[in-house]
Amino acid sequence: MNLSCQSCGAQLVVETTLRTTTCPYCAAPSVVERPPTPDRPRPTFALGFVQLPERARELARENLLRRSFWAPSSVRNASVEALRGIYVPAYLYSVLVRSEFSASIGENYTETETYTATENGRQVTRTRQVTRTEWRPLQGQHAEYVQEVLVTASSGLNNDELQHLEPFDLRQLRRYDDALIAGWIAEEPSLSQEQCLELARQEVRGHMKQRLAAFMPGDSHRELTFSTQFDNEALSVCLLPVWVLALRHDPKAPPLRFLVNGQTGAVHGKVPVSWVKVLVAVVLALLVLGALFLLFSK
Repeated sequence: MNLSCQSCGAQLVVETTLRTTTCPYCAAPSVVERPPTPDRPRPTFALGFVQLPERARELARENLLRRSFWAPSSVRNASVEALRGIYVPAYLYSVLVRSEFSASIGENYTETETYTATENGRQVTRTRQVTRTEWRPLQGQHAEYVQEVLVTASSGLNNDELQHLEPFDLRQLRRYDDALIAGWIAEEPSLSQEQCLELARQEVRGHMKQRLAAFMPGDSHRELTFSTQFDNEALSVCLLPVWVLALRHDPKAPPLRFLVNGQTGAVHGKVPVSWVKVLVAVVLALLVLGALFLLFSK
């Protein structure tokens, strides 16, 4: 897409996946105004960056060093200067969930049991208190309004990674304004609304399984099954502040990603294990154990 810089007039080419750009001639930030489509609606809300670049690099460096003892040297010596702040698109989802459930509810009771035991070679009769469970079937309905569910709308940042960065303080949500993201990298939604809707429903189903389990009466329950109906679903595009550090440590492997929640400072990243280091450590440990055995066996 072509864009004319509002400051110097230069004609710029903007990637279709991005919502912002910076003019290379005058450093003026610009926000692309694209007409909304069903799968790429205009953002409704946004959260601002709180963690400054210096703090984000410090958090990434601490996390990288703490996890990189067994990592390849290419990872251990990686620079965090390439850390970039990105406004990642997500969907904020709310829904009224109606569930029909069935389960077996256990009620505990205590009774006195008589038993025989051998003491000093003689059979004696004793009693003891035992707990037993009476099971009864239960069926019912449960309705709950679930809100503030976040799912990724980016093919670059998967939903599992986003969940590791949560929670975000959604009390700080602001109505979207172009000025908020100007000068930052801001990504357009790259997952369809239908894909994100299914991700949100899966997350809510998991939530309802826990909620219904906690809702069950009695002392215990088993064989809990339920079906859900989703009513009054609402999806809004929300831009989330995330610091991203991508490391290419192996040309044959996908890049490593370290993520820092731009609001709370929560860090997520996985570091590969160098099996050469592990093997060397095992060999050294065996040599030390062998030396100690020879020393104390004399």
